[in-house]
Amino acid sequence: MNFAAAESEGSHWRPHRETSHRRAHYEKRRTGAAHAAAAPGNEASGRGLVGTGDPVYRRYRRGRPGPLAGPVVAACVVLPQDFDLLGVDDSKKLSEKRREHLYSRILERAVAWGIGRRGPEVIDEINILEATKLAMLDAAAAADEMLREKDGSTMEHVLIDALRLEALDKPQTSIIRGDSSSVSIAAASIVAKVTRDRRMIKYAEEYPGYGFERNKGYGTKAHYEGIREHGVTPIHRRNFLKNTGY
Repeated sequence: MNFAAAESEGSHWRPHRETSHRRAHYEKRRTGAAHAAAAPGNEASGRGLVGTGDPVYRRYRRGRPGPLAGPVVAACVVLPQDFDLLGVDDSKKLSEKRREHLYSRILERAVAWGIGRRGPEVIDEINILEATKLAMLDAAAAADEMLREKDGSTMEHVLIDALRLEALDKPQTSIIRGDSSSVSIAAASIVAKVTRDRRMIKYAEEYPGYGFERNKGYGTKAHYEGIREHGVTPIHRRNFLKNTGY
């Protein structure tokens, strides 16, 4: 299973292929892949990876808060053993159209998948890191439930991009920069990112004047101008805005 929490900071993706040795190692252990990742039960064992489109640990180290508006979204994807995400490692930058195409391909072939979200009110209350973990746990639980409904199987191991999920009741492995070194994590990250971007485009219709359809909640010039002209919306992360003077 692939487990990914995406904050949609941009479209930079350059995952290298997982080596056959590494894949064989995890598959032998019947791991689940989570960005998040899960094992596909009676089919060939899967792999699990959890990660973020805009890795939380990197933002914290660099003092970057991420988007000023919108939810944090995590995706968990259970991929078949022979899955290959062609094209992702051939470009440093994916267009929105390309991400949408890959999103469709991933979900078409996925054995199971799940999405987790936490809104701005939760992010403000417990901080972005903890909110991201909760979204990841929800995504993993949703994918696990889909597996159980299909064939009674469940994830046996989860690989996580950078973070450790203390509340996850499964064996897990944290991989620093997993979204750039694993096809599995990259796949889940794409699902999470596209899911979040689509939500922000809908928010642009509810809250016009902020440019959410373009900036996806990040602090662009148009976004700041929208705040000055229209004020703060219910989907803004108020604790993030404190550091910007709004």
